[in-house]
Amino acid sequence: MTSSLPTRRRFLTSAAGLAATVAAARLVLPQGAWAATPAPEVTGCSLGYIALTDSAPLIIAAEKGLFAKHGMPDVKVEKQASWGATRDNMALGSAAGGIDGGHLLRPKVHLYSTGKVMQNQKPLAMYTLLNLNENGQAISVAKAHAETGVGLSSAPLREVFAARRAAGGEVPVAMTFPGGTHDLWMRYWLAAGGIDPTKDVNLIVVPPPQMVANMKVGNMEAFCVGEPWNEQLVRQGIGFTACTTGEIWKGHPEKVLGMRADWVDAHPNATLALIRAVIEAQMWCDDRANTDEMAAIIGRRQWCNVPAGDIVPRLKGEVTYGNGRSETRPELAMTYWGEGGAASYPWKSLDSWFITENKRWGTLPGDLDTRALVDQTNRADLWLEAARGLGLTPDFGDSRGVETFFDGASFDPADPEGYLARQSIKAMA
Repeated sequence: MTSSLPTRRRFLTSAAGLAATVAAARLVLPQGAWAATPAPEVTGCSLGYIALTDSAPLIIAAEKGLFAKHGMPDVKVEKQASWGATRDNMALGSAAGGIDGGHLLRPKVHLYSTGKVMQNQKPLAMYTLLNLNENGQAISVAKAHAETGVGLSSAPLREVFAARRAAGGEVPVAMTFPGGTHDLWMRYWLAAGGIDPTKDVNLIVVPPPQMVANMKVGNMEAFCVGEPWNEQLVRQGIGFTACTTGEIWKGHPEKVLGMRADWVDAHPNATLALIRAVIEAQMWCDDRANTDEMAAIIGRRQWCNVPAGDIVPRLKGEVTYGNGRSETRPELAMTYWGEGGAASYPWKSLDSWFITENKRWGTLPGDLDTRALVDQTNRADLWLEAARGLGLTPDFGDSRGVETFFDGASFDPADPEGYLARQSIKAMA
């Protein structure tokens, strides 16, 4: 991968500049600024989403008519019951009653493409088109553990969990999909505190909307999930947030717009139209003047079915942890577009971290060619082309640079093997 300066100010035209560009173009082109772009080959597709706040750009693109604006009025944004259901429907494709793409945990693109999580291990070629958001997830713990002092460090749970296992009990800890982002955040947090996630706990899979109910009946000691479910847990007094994932890795990528490669390859113009629509939605979502309206929209019954009051605070970086601690930290807020689009751009270097972490835990084979898989699945080239179609002048490369984590560890995308070698707790295949 070629490198570039790890800066987030690599657009010459900002969101404000885009608005001016669009306004000016409309004066010249009554049909809109995109009248000169090639017409999409199709007028629709099926996109899946899970009831999470980070699905907002897809929901807003539908609700605000942005797909239609870019020539795709028949796009369907369809709720999925779980990440497992998303996988199965993606394998079907819309022609067989499934979906063509949608809101995905970023590593799922790699896991599908290698066949690792697919039925009969049959690979399903996928592309990452853009990053939907940064931050906005959390690790929450059962109320019974509040007195341990567990927080950003998981170490206070080490002896508690060890005693439970010594007595013959299990220690269920929930995430949303094996090898997905929540699985990796939970594993990283545990391992940093000296708890081996492969030996000291029992990792279980629970769909995001079912996390709170399962914690309420005592089915897990901790979970990692996206919002608004951590906020809802705290509001119901069932548990508390130990840390947000933005505290583990500030500005971390999370969900993506992922599409079946065969759909993209067959519909290049429609793909660019989709990306442009979602980019516009991301800009709208990041405008804090729209936060309350966005929460009201995505909270509707047909979308996430959650009160807007459970959505708004953490969107703004207002975190009530539920253990007597509350903080307002804008840097922890969920970000969709970021400075100049850096939160939306699908940096290849970030794919490298997810693949490397999945090697660390044995989900992907240690001898997998990381660079080849990233190049096979990451379509940053299409993002750049779509952005230019919006009048933007992006100048991003492949790498965001060296990433740093709360425990002092760092990941250099130029040396993933060095990162792996430094991990004292791992379970590589």
